[in-house]
Amino acid sequence: MKKGSWVWSIPVVLVVAAAVVIWRQIQPPSLPDGFAAGNGRIEAVEIDIATKTAGRIREILVDEGCFVGKNQILARMDTQQLEAQRREAEAQLRQANFGVETAQSQIEQRQSERNAAKAVLAQRKAELEAAKKRLERFEVLSRKGATSIQDLDDNRALFLSSLAAVSVAEAQIAAAEAAVATAKSQLLGAQSVVSAVQATIDRLQADIDDGVLKAPVAGRIQYRVAQPGEVLSGGGKVLNLLNLADVSMSFFLPTEKSGKLGLGSEVRLVLDAAPQYVIPAEISYVADVAQFTPKTVETSSERQKLMFRIKARIKPELLRRHITQVKTGLPGMAYVRLDPARSWPERLQVRLPPIPAETKP
Repeated sequence: MKKGSWVWSIPVVLVVAAAVVIWRQIQPPSLPDGFAAGNGRIEAVEIDIATKTAGRIREILVDEGCFVGKNQILARMDTQQLEAQRREAEAQLRQANFGVETAQSQIEQRQSERNAAKAVLAQRKAELEAAKKRLERFEVLSRKGATSIQDLDDNRALFLSSLAAVSVAEAQIAAAEAAVATAKSQLLGAQSVVSAVQATIDRLQADIDDGVLKAPVAGRIQYRVAQPGEVLSGGGKVLNLLNLADVSMSFFLPTEKSGKLGLGSEVRLVLDAAPQYVIPAEISYVADVAQFTPKTVETSSERQKLMFRIKARIKPELLRRHITQVKTGLPGMAYVRLDPARSWPERLQVRLPPIPAETKP
């Protein structure tokens, strides 16, 4: 070998050696048997805070990045028109209630008239009975010649008149009964109007209440989709909320490894932004259909190439203690234990960041 060639080979060897050292340092340590790993990214459930009905945004009370509690008011819609409609309906309700009171008084009046008609009927029946007995006596006296024909005729006329009076009293009772029934139907109609107007008020009040947009869960505001003064249609989005109590990492494993996992299996998450911490999680979802499938699957080796999506969910109580540190979109590694009998390696033992002072109980 020439001297010049030998001299030049020394730097090349050193560069190669350095590259090998650096490559080994940046490569993650190999996993022992019974464990597997996959790349993933932290995700959280997103909730769109939207309007139920069309309207104008009056005010938005939170900014992007704000932490909000459950049922906290986030925004308000302009509900002046709905409030005016509610006041109109309330006036109609008062009028309908007056109609109910009037119908009730009509029923009482018609019932009193019916009772009076029954009393008149009882009186007419008593008069008829007296006229009947008087006529019978005069008929006996007339046959004996003890009274005149005129007196007999007068008593017969009185009896017939009393009989007609009874018929008239019975007709009056029937009319009174019909009047009572009519008054009761009017009362039912008035009460139906009250119920209908009350339902309108309840609906308007529900729409007014829906104009106050609240957080369905605790979380962090991710985006302001609209601004105060904008007019939105029904279902128009105002804010985007991250549910920080439902945070997970999705990753992929091949068939031979994903088939050994069950729901609730332990997972360890290591984020690229904070590799010094190891976050515990558990399997909450294993896809039943492969996400990556070769064009043909005919051999055993090809079936091993199928990749299944797996989701590892962080426990909500852990998230609540570190809620101000939770960030979505961070990449990292998910490590799973395929053999429950094996212990986690030292480097995958749980190591959590200190609890922020503002979240300590």
